[in-house]
Parts: sequence; C-alpha cells; structure tokens
Amino acid sequence: MDAAQEAHNREAFRQAVVNTLERRLFYVPSFKIYRGLPGFTIMGHPDARSSPTCSPSGVREHVGSDCPCVTPEIVLKASGHVDKFTDLMVKDEKTGTCYRADHLLKDYSKDKLEKDPNLSAEKAAELRHVLAVLDDLSAEELGAKIKSYGITAPDTKNSLSEPYPFNLMFQTSIGPSGLSPGYMRPETAQGIFVNFKDLYYYNGNKLPFAAAQIGQAFRNEISPRQGLLRVREFTLAEIEHFVDPDDKSHPKFSEVASLEFLMFPREDQVSGRAARRIPIGEAVTQGIVNNETLGYFIGRVYLFLTELGIDKDRLRFRQHLANEMAHYAADCWDAEIECSYGWIECVGIADRSAYDLRAHTDKSGVPLVAHEKYPEPKEVEKLVIAPVKKELGLAFKGNQRMVVEALEAMGEEEAMEMKATLETKGEAEFRVCTLDKVVTIKSSMVSISKEKKRNIKGFSHHLIIYCLYEHSFYTRPSKDGDEQLNVFRFPPLVAPIKCTVFPLVQNQQYEEVARNIARALTTVGISYKIDITGTSIGKRYARTDELGVPFAITVDSTSSVTVRERDSKQQIRVNVDEVASVVKEVTDGVSTWADVLWRYPTHSS
Repeated sequence: MDAAQEAHNREAFRQAVVNTLERRLFYVPSFKIYRGLPGFTIMGHPDARSSPTCSPSGVREHVGSDCPCVTPEIVLKASGHVDKFTDLMVKDEKTGTCYRADHLLKDYSKDKLEKDPNLSAEKAAELRHVLAVLDDLSAEELGAKIKSYGITAPDTKNSLSEPYPFNLMFQTSIGPSGLSPGYMRPETAQGIFVNFKDLYYYNGNKLPFAAAQIGQAFRNEISPRQGLLRVREFTLAEIEHFVDPDDKSHPKFSEVASLEFLMFPREDQVSGRAARRIPIGEAVTQGIVNNETLGYFIGRVYLFLTELGIDKDRLRFRQHLANEMAHYAADCWDAEIECSYGWIECVGIADRSAYDLRAHTDKSGVPLVAHEKYPEPKEVEKLVIAPVKKELGLAFKGNQRMVVEALEAMGEEEAMEMKATLETKGEAEFRVCTLDKVVTIKSSMVSISKEKKRNIKGFSHHLIIYCLYEHSFYTRPSKDGDEQLNVFRFPPLVAPIKCTVFPLVQNQQYEEVARNIARALTTVGISYKIDITGTSIGKRYARTDELGVPFAITVDSTSSVTVRERDSKQQIRVNVDEVASVVKEVTDGVSTWADVLWRYPTHSS
C-alpha cells in the first residue's frame, strides 16, 4: 500500500469515528445552527454523564449537555440578552461609584417600614405598593421615586445620576483578529436551545424529553453583596423539559402528588394572606398550579432541597405575580428559602412558551421544532404570535416594546379575532394597557399562527449552598461548659467530607491502622480527613464538627475502632476490616445511624 492510499485510509477512518461520535451525540460542533464556532464543542449525553454533577430531580435521567462558557454574540442577540439583559444603574455623581437603582429603592422602603415608628399608615401603604411593583418600574419611574424620597449614595450621601441600563454580560472577543465578539454565558440554557435538533434526535424524535446541564455562568453584577447570594461567577443547574402543549400530564406525578409543603399562591400574596401548606396534587387539581408536569417538578425540587438539608419549615414555593411573569409564560413558581437575609429565591420553575426556540429559528433560519406522527393524518394548530418589530418600530417609535409585549400577551380568542380582522380589513384596533390607549395594528405588523411549549427549571448553586449553611448551623456547649462550639449538621449525603480518621494517641501501630482504614475508604469512594497531630481527642472532634463531618473514626486498638456520629455524639465499636463499608452504607443512605447503632455494640468514651 503506497503512502497516498495510507493517508486516504487514515482520513476515512478518522471521518468515520467523528461522524459516529457526532451522530451518537458524544459531542457536536458548538452553535452549529449558526455555522459553528471553531475551537468549541458541545459534549453530548454519553460524555456529559461522566461530568461531575449533582442530581437535582434526577439529572441523570435526562439527556445531558455540556456547552462552552464562551458564547458568540449572534446567539445572545437572538435570545435577547444583548439588548435586554440589563439592570438599571445609578452613579454617585462625585465619586462615580455604581449602585443598582432598584436595590436602593427597595432598601429605603424596607428600612422605613421596619424602623420608622412615625411612619403614617398612608405612607406605609405607599411604600408597600412600591415594593410590590418594583420589578415593573421603568427607568424614568425609578428615577422619580429616588428623587422624591431623597435617596442618596449610601456611602457618601452624594446625589445620584438618573438610572440607565447596564448590560450584565462579560464581553470578550473570539480568535486573534478581535473581529468576532462573544460573551461569557449569563446562563447555561442557550446552549441547550441551539442544540435542540441533536438532542431531539438523540431522544428518538419523541416528546416529552429533557436536557440538563450544570456549569459556570457569569454576570457582571453592578454591586455584588450578601456574600454568596450575589456573585459574578456562579454554578447553575438547568433542566429544559420539552412537552407537547396538548398533553402536560406527567407519568410520575402520582409519586409526588401527596407531598404537602408551604405554597404561596398569587391570590394569597395580593390579599395579604400568609403562605400555607397545600398538597401538590390538590394544587394542580384546583388549578393553583397550571399542570401536572409543572407540579411534578415543583415536588421534585422540594424533595431535592429537603434531602440536601434545607429546613422544610423555612422553604416555600411562591407563585409569580402578574407583573413579574414573562409575557409568554403560562405559570411561574420560585422555591424560596428563608435565611438571615430574608426569603431568597434559589430555584425557578416555569411553564414557558417556545420563545427561545422560535427566536433562534428566526435568527438562524434552522427550524427548531418537534414533529408528532399520527396513525391518521391530523392537523394541530398551536398559537404563535410573531410581531414584526421593524414595522412596529417605524409606527410606534419608543413605544414599540410595549406594543410588542401586549401583542404577545394576547389570549387565543383575542388573537384569532385579530387575525380574522386583519385578513378581512388589513388593520385592527388594539388596546395597549401599558400605554392606556387604543392603537391601530396593520397586517404587516404581526403574524398570527400556532406552535409547541416547554418547561424550564434553573437552580442557583451558590444561593442553595448559602441557605444550607445557615439551616445546618448550630452551637452547643463544650464538655466543660466554658464555651460554645460551632457545628454544621450537613446530611451525610451532601457533607463534603464524610468522615475523619485519627489515632487516639501518637503511636506507630495506631497510625498504621489509620492509614489502612484511609486506603479502604478511598477504595469505596468515601471522602475523609486523616489527623495524626496528637491533639486532644475532644479538640479534634470539635474541629471536625465545625467542618460538618458526620462521622469520626477513632483508632484506639489494632483490631477494632470507634465510630462517632456528629449530632448525637453516640459511638459504636466496629472491627477494623468492616469500618469502611459501615461508613459507606450510612453515607449512601442504605442504612441509617439508628440501624447501625442497633447492630453494633455502643462505646462510652
């Protein structure tokens, strides 16, 4: 075989491998609906399974995806992030220090309500209304409120600029020329949307299916504060669950239907009532939660968070108010956890439209749609309202956005009436509530047809972790009662370090036994910390309790050891060759501490 033939065979072999890897979704070129981005790939389901992930709501049951952190501008332009992913910012007019405008107004209102004993009932009602509509205020309205309340820069008391939008994405350039702009991704979901066709194919071209991704996201926060609660780089877990809008039932809903937990429906918030315990099955039946699929994921999020160690009495699910919810969403709920900062949103669960898929379809020209096959031909129409922004911009100038949002928020009956009027008359009268007037919509300004929906769930790792820290922390007196010792009661399942190993005294034989136990723990996959410093046993226990380590193995002989449980401080005696398997059994949840306490002799220190 000559050299040319060998080269040809190598190339053919390489191409066969690459084609198979792409076809079976081991990896695909990134953003390929936008003709790809050289140097970046999306790791697909088989490889994503091997990535280090937690498992919220059974992440491993979903199609995995591991997308690049760098995203080309065209993708985020299509999704709306380039134009709309902003917060309103104000500046100290003398020092240039930046602040989030809504945070200043929120802090002022809460401070007055909580600390001003002379606040009139009328003023209190006004401030509560400000807090309720804060997300809806325009830049002009925010600026007017800041001025009327005399709000100044917190650090210097200097006057503030007018609020203006600040894009929260970190910009970068891709490649040496600097001509290809990109951004660090502000969320992981867009990588799933642009890869929809491949993920749908991997699932056998069938609905429903879900795609999950866990990774870093980046947001250039105006004024990071509150420790882990607002940071510029964080870990985000997102699950996109794609469903047929005509069938939002869930085959596993019965598994969570009886779960009862604190829910805070929209009506209760508006009427001033407190959150109440409602079984999720009842919430779906009564229409409080829109559908079974949404209810199923709310239930699974509850199980996930409580299994992590979040206190169920300080966890609630709050429904978005009308002014918070995206105009294309059917229903939205946030899992909120109470901590010393108040109620903090940690997980968002929403039933959304095909907004992102439609946006990427329009921008790339590649249809991101699912097709259902029926035994008999069947026509199914699904409502899609597509405003023509160029025409609306020419007609309504600065009011274009409000007209677009009002059109997209139309119900099916109103939309179909408009469609009929436009087809017969070429124009239709349309009331825009946010403008408080009727406008004329021409047939060139909007297209009305029909399409598919999806559910989305996003977890913010840092928020959940911080709340877990607070919910797990307590103090207890030392043995002598002269000081309070800190303890984190992390459940064994999520404790970063599962156990500690230390010889009771510095002794070569005991240290060798400790190292053998450490090797056995490594073999069964248990994280541990070994301590042969010779410090008193009480101090070593206190150190590991403060780290949240659930179990401590103390080597006090060469044949058997003691195992101490952190919260009860109870101890059992276990043979050296069994101890690693006992710790694994309890940390994996196969047995409880009560189970092993019954099986093994107790030890008194």
